Amino acid sequence: MSMHAVDENLNFLILKLSEERKEKLDRDVFTFPFAKRFNIARAYMNLRPAKSLSEEVVKAQNLVLSSLIKERGIVDIFNLSEKEKGISLFQGDITRLNADVIVNAANSAAQGCFIPGHNCIDNVIHTFAGMQLRLYCHDLIKKRNKELFTGEAIITPGFNLPARYVIHTVGPIIFVDVNNKKKEELRSCYLNSMNLALENKCKSIVFPCISTGEFHFPQKEAAIIAVDCVREFLKAHDYPFKVVFNVFKDSDLSIYIELLGTQ
Repeated sequence: MSMHAVDENLNFLILKLSEERKEKLDRDVFTFPFAKRFNIARAYMNLRPAKSLSEEVVKAQNLVLSSLIKERGIVDIFNLSEKEKGISLFQGDITRLNADVIVNAANSAAQGCFIPGHNCIDNVIHTFAGMQLRLYCHDLIKKRNKELFTGEAIITPGFNLPARYVIHTVGPIIFVDVNNKKKEELRSCYLNSMNLALENKCKSIVFPCISTGEFHFPQKEAAIIAVDCVREFLKAHDYPFKVVFNVFKDSDLSIYIELLGTQ
């Protein structure tokens, strides 16, 4: 698709989402550079509650997202070198990875981050999956009539993401100290996610650093739990399963390099 067509679809998306909020935009907005206009569209997408979408809006959004995903580049997880059998490490944007499943560090409502342009993983995944993901999560939670409890995991389609599925899990929040209950809850995030992936016949899964950001779990302690849990799971299952630890911060990268160098 030509860049002109992508531009037109982005402007259409901004127009329709602004009209939905009954906001009148200055016409100059539609002449802004592409990145700035996408951030405007993203803000509307992040703010939008879970409700039905018109086919024309979905089509415009999907065309814009597919163009962006192609431009950013899809990373083939099977080209990542293994730090040890079945385990690889990747520093960067989790939404670029073509695994069967990427894991989202979600909140209990599982509807994504509503803060426009927020840099948390929940926001990024919902942004590049598209607005369909929030609606799907909303309907799933409504059907089960209860929010997610800490350590639980649910699976949804990946929609526009290179990944086929997204598993949403709720990590523990650390207010003061890390106790055994919090450690077990974090372990459950990893274990329940891997079990759910296998139930859906997935052969690859990507984990972010669950609970270490907004939820304040100490980075190294969380990484030790994650690595130990994955190692135990891989040893217990005779199944061609690839696990990728996805990090963003250099400090997390150093921690995982250190841990995966020892068994």
